[in-house]
Amino acid sequence: MKEEHKLITIILKSGLITWLLLLAVWSFGAMFYTDDFLPGPFVTLKGMAGLISDGTLEKDIMFSLIRVLKGWILGLLFAVPAGLCVGYFKPAGYVLEPFLNFFRFIPAIGFITLFLLWFGVGESSKVSLIFYAVIFPVMVNTIAGVKSVDYSLIEAAQSMGAGRSKVFFTVIVPSAVPNIFTGVRLGLSGAIICIVAAEMLAASEGIGYLIYTSRLYYRTDWIFTGIFTLGIIGLLADKLLRLLGKRFLYRFGVR
Repeated sequence: MKEEHKLITIILKSGLITWLLLLAVWSFGAMFYTDDFLPGPFVTLKGMAGLISDGTLEKDIMFSLIRVLKGWILGLLFAVPAGLCVGYFKPAGYVLEPFLNFFRFIPAIGFITLFLLWFGVGESSKVSLIFYAVIFPVMVNTIAGVKSVDYSLIEAAQSMGAGRSKVFFTVIVPSAVPNIFTGVRLGLSGAIICIVAAEMLAASEGIGYLIYTSRLYYRTDWIFTGIFTLGIIGLLADKLLRLLGKRFLYRFGVR
């Protein structure tokens, strides 16, 4: 009985039931529509196989991943230090938080036209758009992490003679790591979402470009392929990030 219960728990945790339910609902719904409107799982897999066989899908994935990584890494390099400064140094917070609270409610897609005008139709506009989408969730979570630090830890460090800078690096930053890591994960999801919008309007390759141009050929199966590819990329990237976080940031409270 215990073995059966353990097996059921493993199956539930794996998410297998969720995927089987999704496939069942999807297959059932596809029975009532044409493949141009709602292709079923088999038709979508067939279309995906065609894109893989001619190298189109691999090429689009590569271009999208490179753009996402560039914008995401640049966003982290800016947002984490900026968030730590805004959260800990009050004068910086007074100056920068109004800008942060204003611009974080403006979606990146609203700047597509301006970024194309300023940076052109090349890679710079796409990377800049992803950079914009990444910095706000990372900064907000970093600031929240700094402000949620137990003040008794700060007092303890000060009582032992630690100065402001030492308190910052030995108490504030380590205590804020779990929140920063959450922001890093949210920033990655924002980067993947944003690349679709950027590639739909100004690209000749990429997953977003594939999804957008597939409508011209009435290949809804290619659209589904692009959508599921993005989902798989995001799922795998987040799992990898969580594994790395547990492996290297466990002592900071990342689980």
